Amino acid sequence: MGYKTYLDLIPGYLEGKEVIASQMMKEVDRCRKSLELAVEGKTVSLVCGGDPGIYAMAGLVFEMAKENGFDCDIEIIPGIAAVNGCAARLGAPLMHDFAAVSLSNLLTPMELIEKRLEAVASADFVLAIYNPKSKTRTEQIERAREILLQYRDPQTPVGIVTAATRENETITLTTLEKMLECEIGMQSTVMVGNSQTYIWNEKMITPRGYAAKYAL
Repeated sequence: MGYKTYLDLIPGYLEGKEVIASQMMKEVDRCRKSLELAVEGKTVSLVCGGDPGIYAMAGLVFEMAKENGFDCDIEIIPGIAAVNGCAARLGAPLMHDFAAVSLSNLLTPMELIEKRLEAVASADFVLAIYNPKSKTRTEQIERAREILLQYRDPQTPVGIVTAATRENETITLTTLEKMLECEIGMQSTVMVGNSQTYIWNEKMITPRGYAAKYAL
């Protein structure tokens, strides 16, 4: 069971199995059908992108099981979240404290998203931005940059990874000042460095603090 785009990425795992695919925005339907089949005694794999417990389906599965009394075993199998995969492509941007914020206001009011961005920016966290922009939702990334610029140097390093590990992967290193000049979409994750982050050999690095304590 899964979003068709994700199932298309794993054809080798689908051989000999009943496959139920659906389109984007059908998460509730997929979860309900998965739980109904599991209650019937079937073993069901609900496929997500990244890690199922990070902006994905695990929470919804548990919520629906609780609210509807579905009595079945639920196992969460961890995956590689976008924040991990994209960080590895960029270098080592997450070596110190960081936060992840989704700019999708489909389920979260923009006022709350802005409040969280403000807190992250003021505390000098490295920031991983999920769901930064879509064809119809373009203002959120502009507002995020505006908030960040209130606290960070315009030359703060920014890494943009789109479609990490896939055939159409792109990796861009830029700055907070110029990030909106770059291609950003729904398959992108945007990493904004903190005050210590720097670029070296085309890699984005956030020091942990070893140099201040040890001879490197």
